[in-house]
Amino acid sequence: MIRQICIFATLLFSVFTLGAQQKYVGQVYADLVKSTHTYADTLKLDFYTANQNKNDNSRPLIVLVHGGGFSGGKRDNAQETEFSQTMAAKGYAVASISYHLTRKGKATGFGCDCPASEKLETFKQTTTDILDALGYLKSNPDFSFDPEKIILAGSSAGAEGILNTAYMAQHPDFKDLGNYPKIAAVVSFAGAVVDARYLTSENAVPGFFIHGDADNLVPYSSAPHHFCPYESPGFLPLDGDEFIAAKLKELKASYTLLTAPGGNHDWAGLGYTYTTQIATFLNAVINEQQLIQHEESVENN
Repeated sequence: MIRQICIFATLLFSVFTLGAQQKYVGQVYADLVKSTHTYADTLKLDFYTANQNKNDNSRPLIVLVHGGGFSGGKRDNAQETEFSQTMAAKGYAVASISYHLTRKGKATGFGCDCPASEKLETFKQTTTDILDALGYLKSNPDFSFDPEKIILAGSSAGAEGILNTAYMAQHPDFKDLGNYPKIAAVVSFAGAVVDARYLTSENAVPGFFIHGDADNLVPYSSAPHHFCPYESPGFLPLDGDEFIAAKLKELKASYTLLTAPGGNHDWAGLGYTYTTQIATFLNAVINEQQLIQHEESVENN
């Protein structure tokens, strides 16, 4: 049976009352191991696990996709590394992946001069890479996790990648890209999807979203990517975290939306610091099967 909790403070209270040693919420492991693997052609991933639970087949897996406008960023940048280590210390298996930086070296970048068709191809390539990484992780006996508890997490470009992968599997441009596994939840820092109309009761997986409502690159609600004018080559409408959260609410699915009033695209990076709230949400919706629907304003500390 699913229990609905409407006040997120209840979750936070449970964190402190149960103590910092609750698995999947507090830090329970200290001896962490990182290994690097090639999952497709030149693409690599870093797998983080606590030594004490490296053979635990019941733990969730977090697949992390970095940001960088599809032209930069790295799977092992400081923020990605710290986030991966923090979540592994809580008991999760974590894989931080590289993907094809299809906009690297392109004169048009990824703004309004980049044709919408190229933007869409970039999104599709990233989803293809994520699916390849998931296939590799699931088929490799060296990795222990529950394949029914796969969590996709990402920042900015990475958030667009994971959200399209989780929610756009039936979109005409995405449905034939590969084998879509079951996704248990998503964590998005300033992300968006191509078309939220393809988010239905069948694929409405729980989502944890952080976004500044004045983001001028990736829309907070529904708007063109980079707010490009209609007549520009790069005009491509996207549906952002707030719009996705509203859709999940309508579908009676779990979500938490943290909104930074006046916040810009910096929240693509600031979201990495919210590991306690993220872990609390994930534990509640995945391991405890609770229904969480919560919205809150946050500020830059």
